[in-house]
Amino acid sequence: MVKKLVSVIALTSLKVVPALAQGCAVCSKTAASLDYKGARGLNGGIIYLAFLPLGFMLSIGYVWWKANRKSA
Repeated sequence: MVKKLVSVIALTSLKVVPALAQGCAVCSKTAASLDYKGARGLNGGIIYLAFLPLGFMLSIGYVWWKANRKSA
């Protein structure tokens, strides 16, 4: 049951990704006009902003994995 739900969610999210992969016009123009140092700063900022949600998801996944491993 859980595997079926996970596969449905994964397939649904794969269909949505191309529509969400577009950047805003301001970000695209800003990134196009940056030099090397500015582009590295922009990429660093993106990584910094992505760290908290990714860390949160990884923590939940680890706790879930740990709980399922004990029950099996």
